[in-house]
Amino acid sequence: MGNPRYDTLMGHGPRRIVHWEHWSNPDAATFISGIDFYEHPRSSMAKINELYPFLELPLPATDDPVPRLDDQQDQGKGRWGHAYRDHWQQQEAGRRFANYEEMLAFSPLEHSDFSSWQVVECADFSSEDVIYERYRRNFPAEWGDKAPEGSVSTVGFYNSMFMWPLLVFGYENFLNICLEPAFERVMDEFAEINRRVFRAFARLPVNFVVSHDDIVLAKGPVCSPRWMHKYIFPRYEEFWGMVKRAGKEVIFMVDGCIDAFADDVMACGARGIISEPFTDYRAIARRHRDCFIAGDGDNRVLMRNRPAEIRAMVESMVETAKMSGGYMMCVGNHIPWNVPPEAIKLYFDLSAELGYR
Repeated sequence: MGNPRYDTLMGHGPRRIVHWEHWSNPDAATFISGIDFYEHPRSSMAKINELYPFLELPLPATDDPVPRLDDQQDQGKGRWGHAYRDHWQQQEAGRRFANYEEMLAFSPLEHSDFSSWQVVECADFSSEDVIYERYRRNFPAEWGDKAPEGSVSTVGFYNSMFMWPLLVFGYENFLNICLEPAFERVMDEFAEINRRVFRAFARLPVNFVVSHDDIVLAKGPVCSPRWMHKYIFPRYEEFWGMVKRAGKEVIFMVDGCIDAFADDVMACGARGIISEPFTDYRAIARRHRDCFIAGDGDNRVLMRNRPAEIRAMVESMVETAKMSGGYMMCVGNHIPWNVPPEAIKLYFDLSAELGYR
């Protein structure tokens, strides 16, 4: 019997539909498991996976207690699960450069150690070997350079291309300089950094590479197709080709509505797409047989906490699953800390009852 998660990623999903959930709700963990998450975080999450084995939610590294949150600590920076952010990205980006001229003169290659930057991928990218060694230590030494066959051994990268200038310069600054001729040289240098990343990934003992880039918003593209075909898609094809030639599959992760660019992403070599409920997954399933797709569950439905509406959502997700052997159930816009625990439990219970192809 194969690994149902691996089989689904490869487009051969079993009758039982597995999930890929973005989980960030400690109070729901306590409510569902009956174990106080803050006192025993690992035990609490392990109990949920025991109750709903199709979930396979991530487990905390230890069962050591974690501090309970004081809502006064937030200071507008945002909460994720059981912790607050210690910075606000756009505020940080706004302090880095005095003007647009400084941004367009910036050299990513000369400043390739981003360890002290708030750019999500806060690390040293000075060479392929430095990158490889940093990621290689996350996998068992005995694997060598090849992951076990049929495993879901995975590595991910947040700044696949679009995110680099967005995070380094800030969203509004990026949009104000992205059409300038001098911007081309900046993007060429970010691309060279990513060549190092994906060459390193090609050497890792993984079967899947999750490549993340928020190239769209809830209503669709940020930049024009012409701009994307100049700066982004050719780089995806190049980078993903490196890991695919090494026998790995690429999963593209993106927020928003990817409808306008879904075919471009697939043409660049992705095995499939995980996004948000704004995306038309059935349209993707029709055009790309048994590709991986996930993300049509909607936390706005869970927030309203209406049982009939939650049931209708699950039933709709199951119908989509019948269209693709690569479909996973997923609340694409995340299950954050403020979603009612009762609604999440009902979603899981209905998935246990109805989640079959």
